[in-house]
Amino acid sequence: MKKYQDLAILLLRVATAANFLSPVASRLGFWDGDANAWQNFVAYTGEVNSFAPTAVVPLLAVVATTLEVVFALLLLVGYKTRWAAVGASVLTLLFALAMTYSFGVKAPLDYAVFVDCTSAFLLATMPAYRWSLDEWQNRS
Repeated sequence: MKKYQDLAILLLRVATAANFLSPVASRLGFWDGDANAWQNFVAYTGEVNSFAPTAVVPLLAVVATTLEVVFALLLLVGYKTRWAAVGASVLTLLFALAMTYSFGVKAPLDYAVFVDCTSAFLLATMPAYRWSLDEWQNRS
């Protein structure tokens, strides 16, 4: 049973990372070559964070994108995995709450944002991360 748990944790790390990297790739125009992808994302960030001052919205877009990339890369290589998973969980919880405030609860439910949040939190509670830099460091 332990080997399946280790595999499940690895897959959860990879899936959570992919859930961050795919939207980043999209907003940077890598998926569809959209030259306006970043501007569209900044506009969407303003819609999601309808309560935020307009001047802060571009900063929110940059911070969110940066955190998504950092958390994804940390999860992929398994470095500071627990902290990266907690950060990913908090980031997606804030996203879910902002979506709920701006669009109602249906939007984050339709996009499974609460599932992303809880899966990242579950990952943070794992006792060990096999096949990771964390494991390699603990052996040394």
